[in-house]
Amino acid sequence: MTVVVAVMALVVVIMLLGVPVGFSFGLGGFIILAITGLDPRFAIPAAFRNLESYTLLALPLFIMAGGLMRDADISRRLIAFTMSFLGRIKGGLGMVCVVSCTIFGAISGSASAAIAAIGSVMIPEMVEQGYSRGYSTGLVAASSMLALLIPPSIPMIVFAMTAQISILAAFLSTLIPGILMMTAYCIINLIMSRRMKSLKVAPKIAFSEAVGEIGRSTRHAGFALFMPVLVLGGIYGGVFTPTEAAGMSAVYAVFVGFFIYRKMTLAGMTNNIKNSMVTSGVVMILLFFILMVSRIMVTYQVPQQLTQFIFSFTTNKWLVLLMLNVILLLMGMLVDDVSGNILSAAILLPIAKSVGIDPIHFAAISVTNLSLGNITPPCAPMLYLAGLIGGNLPLNEYVKPAAYFMIFGALPVILAVTYVPEFALVLVNIFLK
Repeated sequence: MTVVVAVMALVVVIMLLGVPVGFSFGLGGFIILAITGLDPRFAIPAAFRNLESYTLLALPLFIMAGGLMRDADISRRLIAFTMSFLGRIKGGLGMVCVVSCTIFGAISGSASAAIAAIGSVMIPEMVEQGYSRGYSTGLVAASSMLALLIPPSIPMIVFAMTAQISILAAFLSTLIPGILMMTAYCIINLIMSRRMKSLKVAPKIAFSEAVGEIGRSTRHAGFALFMPVLVLGGIYGGVFTPTEAAGMSAVYAVFVGFFIYRKMTLAGMTNNIKNSMVTSGVVMILLFFILMVSRIMVTYQVPQQLTQFIFSFTTNKWLVLLMLNVILLLMGMLVDDVSGNILSAAILLPIAKSVGIDPIHFAAISVTNLSLGNITPPCAPMLYLAGLIGGNLPLNEYVKPAAYFMIFGALPVILAVTYVPEFALVLVNIFLK
């Protein structure tokens, strides 16, 4: 146990020095094997067996679908659709950004895809309409969390696979939290927009003109809006599995991009497939090494000893939940959401079960916390990605606006999900039980 903890501390230091997460865990795993004399054949084949999963195939397919949807012009049409409803309100453009990230999350399941697709369009548009570039970038970064909460969610697929729970139930557990967070962000944006004197607001138009504008945008975005219906309706209607839904979303994006919107090119599609293969390869390497380390930790009973350590302070269920939230948030600051959810399912889920927490409820707690960690320094990969998309901004220009949404929007939702299990379980109980 002492050796494992010491090496894991070394892994954290290595990551902070800039070594990729997957290789950091791989190095840590092999150091533990060398020091303890544990047979590598015990840990390495187990990690490979976990990767040989039909369910896991959804990951590269959703990654590919996210890039294809961007090139198919789906993201721009989704933004135009939400603009027709909200664009003539002061602060409406910020709400368009939030809602667009939510809808795009219901298609791609990826925060980075949402930032790239929505941010590249919305940040310049918001700056043109009088928002500061820092505020626009911070809002996009915070809104990227919604892409991880609204199903389908790539981190949730990973958590469910590792924890061996229903992917459909895990998807449903974060739907209400995602909608609550979207609503909170919209309200915060409206409040903050009141102080912005430079905002341009589109002139009011007659009701008949507004209806016509909504009708036109709906018609132009019809095929884009059908995509979440296809993916989620197909999954929950029992037509196809999450893996098949991921494949269908990629095929649909290609069809719409080539034959309906005619914005996609063969060269662009080929480039997207190559990029998704590289990203998927990185994710698989990451998964392999973390699963290997998780196997070693289970062997040395790290989860059980961590449980005993926490219980030495308190056995109160609500205080244990608070401690788990703090651990998850700190974990999210150091590692990406995929690796964080694997570690959470392998190490922290047993602790949650020991105090009577439903695994589906804990899945929602884990994903919401680690999503917030994605935009919380020091690592904050999604925060920095938004800064790059926003024009290589210095961190100090957009971290403060993002912090408003994190503190007053994300944190209250996380606490609500943690201490009111019904937010995570009500839809599961209605549709799957």
